[in-house]
Amino acid sequence: MPRNPRPSIAHLFLSFLRLGVTAFGGPAMVIYIRRMAVDKERWLDSDAFSDGVALAQMVPGATAMQTAAYVGLKTRGVIGAGATYIGFGLPAFLLMMAFAALYAHTRTLPAVVSAFSGLQAIIVAVVASATLAFGKTTLKGWKAIVIAGAAAVLFGLRVSPILVILLAAVEGLVLIRPKRSTPDRSGSSAQPYPYRIPLMVILAVSAIGLLALFLLDRTMFSLAVLLSRIDLLAFGGGFASVPLMLHEIVEVRHWVDGHTFMNGIILGQITPGPIVITATFIGYLMNGPVGGIIATIGILLPSFVVIVGLSPYFGRLQTSTLFNGIINGVLCSFVGLLLTVTIRFASDVRWDWGHLALAGGALVALLLKVDILWVVVVGTLVSVVIFA
Repeated sequence: MPRNPRPSIAHLFLSFLRLGVTAFGGPAMVIYIRRMAVDKERWLDSDAFSDGVALAQMVPGATAMQTAAYVGLKTRGVIGAGATYIGFGLPAFLLMMAFAALYAHTRTLPAVVSAFSGLQAIIVAVVASATLAFGKTTLKGWKAIVIAGAAAVLFGLRVSPILVILLAAVEGLVLIRPKRSTPDRSGSSAQPYPYRIPLMVILAVSAIGLLALFLLDRTMFSLAVLLSRIDLLAFGGGFASVPLMLHEIVEVRHWVDGHTFMNGIILGQITPGPIVITATFIGYLMNGPVGGIIATIGILLPSFVVIVGLSPYFGRLQTSTLFNGIINGVLCSFVGLLLTVTIRFASDVRWDWGHLALAGGALVALLLKVDILWVVVVGTLVSVVIFA
């Protein structure tokens, strides 16, 4: 079936905006992006889309967001990538800003306290489920398990997760680096680089923005830099950012406490889009709408630059034993980090029979592939009833 002519920027934006409204389920949204971009609109063929998904899984950032950017990039260049990326993430951003505003004014109301009390038990189940899913797809063999275990122990001892990830990268290179690679058949690495000027503009504007923040508000500058660094280390999808944010925002800088951070994770689960949208919640609580905007840009822009910047070199990355060894080690470390986060979140819950039942029921439902949105909605209603 022939491909359609290039779509307009407006059509790309509106198409992904509509998709973003229902973008629950994280990486599961990739299949819906494929149905729209390949089957319905025929913007890309199946092979090109598969390459985009593979690249999105190799680089940091939320997989579905990165896939959306790749579709726009291949159809209308960097501007198209921006249109699809912003369109797909905008509903989650707007909803989280609204939720953060409501939370800031209603968090002490009895019904809200009751709901979040139960939902904190559910979020333990959510992170535990993510740990199991991450481990199932990542831990292939005893060497991978050793890397994950070492990461869990080190993070449990309060070692910086950045150092843990760097150590895991070295371990992956030494222990599980692929022994051979297939020839690069894409030819992409031999082509002239097509996105140099747009990327230079993005980087220049970002540098100016950071300089302005540095001069005007050092706290917001620190938030933007921190979230950008977290985004660049979040290999394997949005959940990989959770242990990094927990460590830096809660334990090191004390910008919010552990309970508030867990509540932000909960709200991130009932909004469409990636779990990293929790950063919007943190930013809003720190400095209102301006903080929410700065935090959102910080947690999403770096991975956008990465997907655009590396896409011409996909073939070379895909066959690089060095790159794949490092990424394998990093992904293994996130299993250990998420396990430790599960334990830390569990330690913040006031466990009784009601909380145990909620967490157990939520974990069983998630393992049975029940949509997380329904788990959270039903959990909220049950929490209000039994903890009122």
